[in-house]
Amino acid sequence: MLAEARSRIRRYAPADAKADPDLLIVDIRSVDEREQHGVIEGAKHVPLSVLPWRTEDLFDRRVCLVCAHGYSSSLAAALLVELGVDAGDLIGGYEAW
Repeated sequence: MLAEARSRIRRYAPADAKADPDLLIVDIRSVDEREQHGVIEGAKHVPLSVLPWRTEDLFDRRVCLVCAHGYSSSLAAALLVELGVDAGDLIGGYEAW
């Protein structure tokens, strides 16, 4: 399932995501994870549990989803692609950031 999802999305290396000023970073980790491990400055926070319902401002943008390790974000990005969002994920997740 993960490989199939990743075949349909763009995957960003951390250095590439950091260097791209037009890329919207969306952190899908829980509030608890963010408090415990930190945040990416400037990232939009949309928890995974509500992501499909909070896509209104993600259209017409390139979006890079970030989870803890880069697994949930791949599946979530594939779902957003199905909804018409130009979504990808961060290779290695927040841990690699």
